[in-house]
Order: sequence, then C-alpha cells, then structure tokens
Amino acid sequence: MAAKKIQYSVTMRPNPIHEGDPMKAYANIQLAGHFTTEDLCEHVISHNGTYTEGTVTGVLTDMVKCIRELLLQGYSIQVGALGRLEPTIKSTGATSIDKFTEDNIQELNLIFTPGKRFENMRRDANFEQTTTRAAQAAALAAAKKGETTADWTPKSKEGGEGGEEEPEP
Repeated sequence: MAAKKIQYSVTMRPNPIHEGDPMKAYANIQLAGHFTTEDLCEHVISHNGTYTEGTVTGVLTDMVKCIRELLLQGYSIQVGALGRLEPTIKSTGATSIDKFTEDNIQELNLIFTPGKRFENMRRDANFEQTTTRAAQAAALAAAKKGETTADWTPKSKEGGEGGEEEPEP
C-alpha cells in the first residue's frame, strides 16, 4: 500500500475550558476509511507472504481472547512494539474505607499506552488539507440536484449559526 497523506479539515471551535475566549481554528482528521480484522489480515499478508490469512486471523482472534482473559485477572500486558494494555477501575466514593464495597465499582476499563514505534508519529506523517465532511456532503447533494453551488454554512446543534457539526464517518 502506497503511503497516503493524512487528510484533515479545519473548523472553528470554542475553547471548552475558557468559554468566554474567542473561537479558534482547529484541525479535524478526515479518516481514510476503516480496516476490519479481515482487512488487516490481508494487509499483513501483503507484507509477508509466509503466513496464510487463516493463520493471521487465528492468531489475532486467539490473542484477543487471551488478552481479555488476562485483563480480567488483573494483569497488564505488553504487546511487543504495539504497546501496553492494562485494566483500570472506575468507582464511586464511599465515606470511609470500611464502607467501600465491590458495589462501589462501576466500570472495568482498558488503558492503552502506545509503544515506542507510535511515539512522535507527527514527524513521519504527511498532511493534506481538505474540505469538511459537511462541505463534501453539501457539494455532493447539490451536484445530484444539478446545482453548481452549495451552501454548507455551519449550523449549531440548536439550528442557528455556530460551530460546525461533523457527521459520523
């Protein structure tokens, strides 16, 4: 697969911490797509013809089952250069240690800490600015109607002018 540029769009957004501050322009990644396990397996195979799709799929499937099993036993797992996976707990507070019970535990979540190969990916990335998904959708809708112009004026959640809403990819 040839190296592609990471596409991004730019939108104006308010500062969520300092609500009174003026809006600023921020980058939004425009995903190139989504890889399923099968897609990933085919990609891995394209780099190394030694393994079959069944072998790669089997290893990934078994690895997921084993990782989940170990996380549920309280282990942290270093997955080579990929990174570290570790369980974390979210709980409600109790008035004292004596009053805390297992019922105070609300969630068991997963933290992923990327490995060294994922550090400073910015240095290796190439970028290309593109239009927002909203602008692309408006242009496509206008083209389908035979129109030569499109209005993609950002609308706020209340329906007035304001910050751009990006549709789900």
